[in-house]
Order: sequence, then C-alpha cells, then structure tokens
Amino acid sequence: MKNTKVFKVSKKKGYQREIVKPIHHGLYFSCHAIFDLTKKYSANPYEKKVNLGQGTYRDENCSPFVLPAVKEAKKRLASQNHEYLPILGLPELRKLATELVLRSDSSALTEQKVASYQSLSGTGALHLAGLFLKRFSTTKPRVFVTEPAWSNHHQVFQTIGFETQAYTYFDSESKSLDFESVRKGLLAAPEGSIFVLHACAHNPSGCDPTREQWRNTADIMKERNLFPIFDSAYLGMNSGDYEADAFAIRYFIDEMKMEAAICLSLAKNMGLYGERVGCVAFVTQTSQQSKNVESVLETLQSEVSNPPAFGARIASTILADESLKKTWLLDLKDISQRIAQMRKELMQHLSKLETPGNWQHVTSQTGMFCILGLTPSQVSHLQKIHHIYMASNSRISIAGINMGNVEYVANAINETIRNR
Repeated sequence: MKNTKVFKVSKKKGYQREIVKPIHHGLYFSCHAIFDLTKKYSANPYEKKVNLGQGTYRDENCSPFVLPAVKEAKKRLASQNHEYLPILGLPELRKLATELVLRSDSSALTEQKVASYQSLSGTGALHLAGLFLKRFSTTKPRVFVTEPAWSNHHQVFQTIGFETQAYTYFDSESKSLDFESVRKGLLAAPEGSIFVLHACAHNPSGCDPTREQWRNTADIMKERNLFPIFDSAYLGMNSGDYEADAFAIRYFIDEMKMEAAICLSLAKNMGLYGERVGCVAFVTQTSQQSKNVESVLETLQSEVSNPPAFGARIASTILADESLKKTWLLDLKDISQRIAQMRKELMQHLSKLETPGNWQHVTSQTGMFCILGLTPSQVSHLQKIHHIYMASNSRISIAGINMGNVEYVANAINETIRNR
C-alpha cells in the first residue's frame, strides 16, 4: 500500500472524539406537495376520482396528450444517434427558441446581444439565471416573488443563496390581479433588486397584467434599475396565440431596451414534460457582453455537464420545419380553447346550482390554473369525501376537467361550500 496515508485517532484519557458521519445526520423531508397529491390520487381506487392538482395538460379523456407535431418529429428522429451535445446545448434549439420568443428580427438578436444555454426545462433555466446573477452581482440583491407563487420560485433562489421576498400580486377577495399592490412592491424594492415575472398564465392565480399594466411595470423597473427574470412556461397555451402571450417579454426587450433573463420551458407548450427541454437567455447591452455571459454559462453547469439531447431534437425539429411549426401553433390554439371551454362549463354548472359566492373569476382568470377561493378545510373535504384532489390553497388545473366530470366536480364544490 505505497503512497497511502493512514490517519490514526489518538485516544487521550477523558477525551473522546466524535466521528462525524454525514449520512447519519440526514433529516426526513416530506414529499413535494403536488407530487404527493398525485401519489395519493394514483393510489385511490375510486372510479370517479378527479386530479385537479398536477399542472400537466390532459385531453378530453384525462389522458396525457402527445401533440401531433411531436409524434411526427419523433418519427423523423428514429435514426438519430445518442452522442453528447455541446456544453451549451443543441445549437439549433438555442437559436430557434430565442428567435421564437423574441422574433428573428429583434435587434437583440440581429446585434448579437443574446447569450443562451439549453437548460433542464424552466426550473433549470431559473437555476442558471440565479447562479449567474449570484456570482456577478456587485451587491446582494433580493429576489422578489409574487404572492401567491409557484413554490419552486422561492426554493430555487434560496438554495442558490438569495434572500427572497414576496410581494402582493393577488386580491383574494375579488380573486383578481391587485396591480396597485404590484406597483407598490416595485416602488418599495431596493434599486437593483431582481423580480421574477410570469410572462403569461400566472401560476397559480391565472391573473395576468393588461398590456398597459405591463408597460407601467416596465417603466418602473427601468427607472429603478430592477432586473426582470421572465418565467415563460405557458407561451401559446394561455391565449392560444404565441405572439400575444410573448408581448411582455418583447416589450421589455425591444421597446424598453432592457437587460433581462428569459427562462423558457418547452415542457408545457410542447407536452415534453419528461424530456426536460428548456433554455435560458440573457439579453445584454452589447455583443461582447453576450459572449462573456455565454462563456460563464459554460462553466456554471459543471454538475450537469451536457444537457439531454432527445427532447431538444424534438423541439428543434418542430421549430425548424414550417409545416410542423404551424401544426404545433394550431395545437396550442386547440389546447387554449378546450381550457377556456372547461372554465365556462364549470362556471355555468356552479351558477345553475346557485352555489354560494361569486364564480365569475373562473372565466375571468386565464391559462391552465384557477384559484377557486376555498378554505383548506373545504379542500380537505373534497379530497376525503368526493375524491377530488387539488392544492391546499384551492388552486386547480382546469385541464383536469372534462365534459365527463365537470358536473360531478361542480356538485361536489356546491355540497362542500354549503356544508363546510
């Protein structure tokens, strides 16, 4: 055993050294709430059970929906190899994804001011954006997150070492956007703070700013040197029009000429949930800055090394082919219309039952999510008695509703509100 050093612990009278064994100090952490909810739903044998918790799109039969464009792209990739991608990811995906969200004629792209990296879906994009900002911020900015928010927003940035702070976004009484509180939050935040903005289809509230409110938000953020991170998971699924859903991002970048991080997920709007396809893009002020940022992004992903290839190739195949892209955009319109129709059906059933309360917010909120406004006790009752599963704050995924269960869901909500 040459060149092997053996360290002995000397024993002194009256002294005992504690040997630290990290595994022994591991704590038990409960499962992520939504995944735990899905686990309970899957284990329930009740025939009429309904899962309104998990944020994945389902078709009219409550089955996973593989988009026709995705099916065709997979056929074309049947003979692809399984080699590593470059560290920054699939070049075609990075190019096509940034052109999609910004438009190919955006000055940020034509002047080469955009640095990009293929990420592990939207969560990985947020993580990378946070890592970069943490490493190169000259101050210690706080990250501001909407209240309510997707729970991972706090977790992602706190794990990196940021202090996060919630700001009021939603009016629980009217069940609508509280834009006056949003303005106050922007004006009260220290200069240089970071704000996580939902590009569209706010999760969990389903409440988005109007275009005028987005313009007002951009004015304040630019004046106060606040840095925007756009969480962009549902572009095209919200209104059915990708161009309309990308308005806020394009306004900040093209009209206001602001720096920003854009965190794109193609998991949601292409249905590639398990493939973890995403992209983070930093919009800078100069082409040299974008080169610098890209060089840093290559070093930040040492724990991943190379992003996954198959989902990236599916997405880039769709975006590169005009026919497939057109099919995909039409699919997004169909998805949006089905969700809107289910909102309408649920509200009509609740109104017909004369369920106590005002249910207009079911149709005024948009996108896949809706906060019903139930108490935790009522949510628990729906799960135990009616086998309907939703988040504890009564956020539901409208995609879990269809013509076969909407009446059952409405009757259950009606019974619960009247008796709990």
